Amino acid sequence: MSKVYMMVTITNRNKRKDFRTFFKEHGLPVFLETTGRGTAQSEVLDYFGLEESEKLLFLAIVTGETWKKLRRGLITKMLIDVPGTGVSFIVPLSSVGRRKTLQFLVNEQEFEKEEETSMKDTDYELLVAIANQGYIDTVMDAARSAKAGGGTVIHAKGTGMELAKKYLGVSLVEEKEVILIVTKSREKNQIMKAIMEQVGLDSKERTIVFSLPVTSVAGIRMLEEDIQDDLL
Repeated sequence: MSKVYMMVTITNRNKRKDFRTFFKEHGLPVFLETTGRGTAQSEVLDYFGLEESEKLLFLAIVTGETWKKLRRGLITKMLIDVPGTGVSFIVPLSSVGRRKTLQFLVNEQEFEKEEETSMKDTDYELLVAIANQGYIDTVMDAARSAKAGGGTVIHAKGTGMELAKKYLGVSLVEEKEVILIVTKSREKNQIMKAIMEQVGLDSKERTIVFSLPVTSVAGIRMLEEDIQDDLL
């Protein structure tokens, strides 16, 4: 599935209306947005042309062809490469929980259904679970039932949720919880399966889950200790 990516766009909060309009004009009706604050060191912020101020974060699933078009527009129309505007990048998806979910996320974008991403040998995966607001505990309980560790939660608002009726046969509310879980690649499938079966689209949580390959990791002591055990 190396032809499908998660696109991350970070910009200043006063650009919200402009970027919403831009994404919709370029056929990207489904995306998540949330707010944050720049915390990087000044030299990093200077490198990306970002100021230490309140930020707007957009997450969307795109194909390689869609990214090419968006990237061109981000540079020529949104002037994202001008200092102080923001940054946008893509990360390859390795798997998505159920084909209907993938169809909903990519909407009308054409994509090639392949096997797992070409980055098959990564030791870790980042699971991204998107659920209705207020169900963090039950989603994490489902993940932990399959031996997942802790997670990080981001509150976000979804755009294009009305398309869920067309692709998923269910209604989705705009207010979302995004749960990020780093796990070993060999444990990814069982965790995703537990989430889909216990708190998936047929439940009140209406959880969508997909994974991203992690090429390097540091600071996850328990996982690192397990690796040492495997080597002994």
